[in-house]
Amino acid sequence: MRTLAQSLYADSTFGVEHELPRAGSALENPYVYDSSARELKAMAERGLVEVTREQSHVAGDDQLIDHLSFRRLR
Repeated sequence: MRTLAQSLYADSTFGVEHELPRAGSALENPYVYDSSARELKAMAERGLVEVTREQSHVAGDDQLIDHLSFRRLR
């Protein structure tokens, strides 16, 4: 079974910027969104994607990613 980030990666087009969706998806929960965004950032460290935009905010004691766009490289 794939994670949300893996599914988005697999469905993305090479070289095209994609935004990690939020509203109207399973990623509406800020902690689920953050987890998927961090998984995409880990994919960037492995050279699979390039993170093109990222925003985060503080929620209590946590720094949460609330916007992420990426471009698939491989």
